[in-house]
Amino acid sequence: MTEHKRKVGDRGQVTIPKDLRDRRGIEGGDEVEFVEVNDEIIIKPPRDEERLAEGYRKRAERSRELAEEMEDASAEATEHLGDAPDWSE
Repeated sequence: MTEHKRKVGDRGQVTIPKDLRDRRGIEGGDEVEFVEVNDEIIIKPPRDEERLAEGYRKRAERSRELAEEMEDASAEATEHLGDAPDWSE
């Protein structure tokens, strides 16, 4: 666990270290959630539905791209090697 120390400003403001923001996907203007657990304060990154939906859209698009690449590779293999033999015999 990496620890980061920051001073709290007069108005209660603290800057979240850049490497933490980058790893957790926190961008300027995002809301974060503060949760008090026992004697600790936990800062949770945003988890809104639109951000989750965007992640699913990107994953679906990548899956489609991979399927197309596999179809091309399969067609190329069939062209060079011929149809696969019928193994049901």
